[in-house]
Amino acid sequence: MKGNVIIIGAGFGGLSCAIRLASQGVRVTILERQERVGGKLQQIEQDGYHFDRGPSTITMPASFRSVFDHAGVEMEDYVQLYELEPRTRNIFPDGTVVDLSGNRGWMKEQIAVYSPEDAARYDAFMDESAALYAEANRHFLGKLLLSPTDKYNFRMLRSLLRVRPTVKLDKLLRSYFQHPHTLAMFGRYATYVGSSPYQAPSIFAMMGHVEAEEGVYGVKGGTYQLIEAMTRLAQEKEVQIVTGIEVRQIVVRHGKVAGVDTDQGFREADQVVANGDVLSVNRLLLAPEYRKQMSDQRIRKYEPSISGFVTLAGVRRQYDSLLHHTVFFPERYEPEFDHIFRDRKMPADPTIYICYSGYSEAGMAPAGASNLFILVNAPYLSDSWHWDEQIDRYGELVLEKLAERGITGLKQSDVLIRYTPQHIERDTLAHQGSIYGISSNTVKQTFMRPGNKSKDVQGLWYVGGTTHPGGGTPIVTLSGQLVGAQLASEIVM
Repeated sequence: MKGNVIIIGAGFGGLSCAIRLASQGVRVTILERQERVGGKLQQIEQDGYHFDRGPSTITMPASFRSVFDHAGVEMEDYVQLYELEPRTRNIFPDGTVVDLSGNRGWMKEQIAVYSPEDAARYDAFMDESAALYAEANRHFLGKLLLSPTDKYNFRMLRSLLRVRPTVKLDKLLRSYFQHPHTLAMFGRYATYVGSSPYQAPSIFAMMGHVEAEEGVYGVKGGTYQLIEAMTRLAQEKEVQIVTGIEVRQIVVRHGKVAGVDTDQGFREADQVVANGDVLSVNRLLLAPEYRKQMSDQRIRKYEPSISGFVTLAGVRRQYDSLLHHTVFFPERYEPEFDHIFRDRKMPADPTIYICYSGYSEAGMAPAGASNLFILVNAPYLSDSWHWDEQIDRYGELVLEKLAERGITGLKQSDVLIRYTPQHIERDTLAHQGSIYGISSNTVKQTFMRPGNKSKDVQGLWYVGGTTHPGGGTPIVTLSGQLVGAQLASEIVM
């Protein structure tokens, strides 16, 4: 095998990068500080309840399939996905229920119940959503932007103008819809990349097309089975995976990567790929003289993305109102994002998302019981909110809000586990506990994210949500493949 690449982190980005490299005959070692692979996605099993702690909504299945395709194997031999229809149930305080679907006719029927005007504009919105996705896929998502000419050329400029980067998502939605329910339902797409619909660019309206036309999927056995499948494939390709090992420093000699120092000694490498938060990697693993393009001052200028407050509840009852994915919206949507990004505090009346995989698959909970992953958007860590003081109080508030919406009995759960942004930062070194790296609340942080190739250190690469193309599980997986393909071409050539 050729080369000697170390990948720091065994999340979706690191595993997909390793598989692409190893499939081209490159020697790869993955070093993971946690005891299990998966990064932010971990599997919890307790008292017969199975939970995925981390990403639960699987979209853009082609980004996962391509990992297996480029390795010359069939994805179905490793993991099984199943399409969800309806995709997501949206429940509003006035009792309105809208089940997102790929069936345009049914979508219009549901929306027309509360807003005939919005229903009449649904087709036009979906056509624009498709156009935005086509533009992003053609010029942005599918390639690395390594040089100035990759970023600043006529085609890229023309594409950028077509997606109207200065138009906020909420403003675009208001050009089609009027009713608060519709605006909240589609504005929520900004949270898929940890951002606010009132600040993020309109490009994220493309998720309407992505979900409706490409589908939303569950994973047989839980989302973590995707990680297990990729791990198995990586090992078949002779990738060495070491868990429970902490990288303490990326070693640089004469401006070039030499390897990494770990709590178990030095490991030599001629290329290092960091699958983690770019800001944390630079701040924690590189000496200041080797990160002039990512100094502490520059790091402070980046706004982190949303984090999350998670409750895992295993309860001996079932709920007719829940689908695989269900969202309970508050009376007003906008104040939530003022709380999170302006005040950096938890919202008093939060949007509450529940993933109930047991709805789709028996065996995820005991008979007659439910395994609920409950997520509330949270601010990144700051001095404005202290989880040590607030975790129990806010956890009770979430359960009380759900009880008001008919999801009762959670305080008597067999299993009740809570995770805060502090846990996310501790386990994954995510910068200030953010889930998606930096936010996409500005044009720059959306379209000009930190690059995949270090400008300061030769042989250092980045994959993950902080770097190009962006946050979200399928995009992070794509990031790993893009870097893996580029690096393999340089090593094997």
